[in-house]
Amino acid sequence: MRFYLEITLLPNPEVGINFLWSKVFQQIHLGLVEAQDEQGQIPVGVSFPEYETGEKYSVLGRKLRLLAGDEAALGRFDAARRLSRLSDYVHCTGIRPVPEKLTGYATYQRQQPKTGSERLARRYAKRHNVDYDTALARYSAMPHKTIATPFIHLKSLSGDQEFCLWIKKTVVAELSGRTFSSYGLSAASSVPEF
Repeated sequence: MRFYLEITLLPNPEVGINFLWSKVFQQIHLGLVEAQDEQGQIPVGVSFPEYETGEKYSVLGRKLRLLAGDEAALGRFDAARRLSRLSDYVHCTGIRPVPEKLTGYATYQRQQPKTGSERLARRYAKRHNVDYDTALARYSAMPHKTIATPFIHLKSLSGDQEFCLWIKKTVVAELSGRTFSSYGLSAASSVPEF
């Protein structure tokens, strides 16, 4: 990961940060899908430099970095064009080299927590062709769990379903891997932090 560009979200009283994350990340996801090579590998990863976690809440912040091993990969991605519809609400820098002085490395991966009995029951009922009450009885003893991991609310363009993309950050010792998911996330590929 030698090059990056940074996207800053500019919320205002009419447009909140969560709405902006949803719109911006949808465009980033579509661009990463198009950036796949013949083997389905994506050379662009993401990081959230203002990512913070706490006991009761966590936030992604207002910044998103796209990182790649070479400048051409970010050039082909063309973030400014992809985000042109949102130009009043985002600021996108040009492509820059990653600084030599780093604070460390991290992986950003998708987390899929089992959050609530109602959601699990709806899913079980749909997949196993049983009624909702029968499925809910299956999960009735499950305690309610609060997840502190930050997320982005997205809508699947293929299935027209809404979902939460939970993003977990893990600090790691070294740079590893070079391919990412269509969300720019990976449990194995790390990105530099600075």
